Amino acid sequence: MFRRLRASGCKGRLPVVTDGAVRLTNITAVVLALAVSVPAHAQSPNPLTSGAKFHYGIIKGYVTRAAAKMPEEHYPFRPTPDVRTFAQLIGHLADANYRLCSVLAGQDPPMDAGIEKNQHAKSDLIKALDQSFTYCDKVYADMSDEAGKPIVKFDAGGEGSRVPIQMPRLTVLAFHAGHAFEHYGNIVTYMRLKGVVPPSSEPPFGTYRPKD
Repeated sequence: MFRRLRASGCKGRLPVVTDGAVRLTNITAVVLALAVSVPAHAQSPNPLTSGAKFHYGIIKGYVTRAAAKMPEEHYPFRPTPDVRTFAQLIGHLADANYRLCSVLAGQDPPMDAGIEKNQHAKSDLIKALDQSFTYCDKVYADMSDEAGKPIVKFDAGGEGSRVPIQMPRLTVLAFHAGHAFEHYGNIVTYMRLKGVVPPSSEPPFGTYRPKD
């Protein structure tokens, strides 16, 4: 990938997150990514949280654009009977925004918005998603490396299988971005199955085309 970018004269640009590269489930890898983010953040007094904010901005853009781009008739689509519909994926990400960012804000117990269970229409889900990101925007804006050090209680895992653990706020911040990227990987698959190009494969980096 990097050889292709250099050959095309795209020096300094970030590589496009393609279909096969969006699933980030290893939180350690996410934390390391925050520490070695783009050079623009190298001189920041808060390099870790600056990196987190950079990655948050990327995934926020991808998810909101994907929610808007997917045609409404495909919102009930699910590839197999045992997985979420596209609508439920968007609702789940909105719920996760409130839940994880409320942990960062010090709320105990975390906020349970119930969007996945109660919202199904595209317009309602887009509104709820936008509002959830607005809630997280303030939490991210107020975060610094020093503010990321305190330990908070965090219930890791899915509904019905959550395990309470203690971790620094900065780790929760990294988990939030990693969780969103993980489910964006699902979103990419749903969109491709319906013939819709996901935002991460759109210009300026060019349309992704699988190898023959």
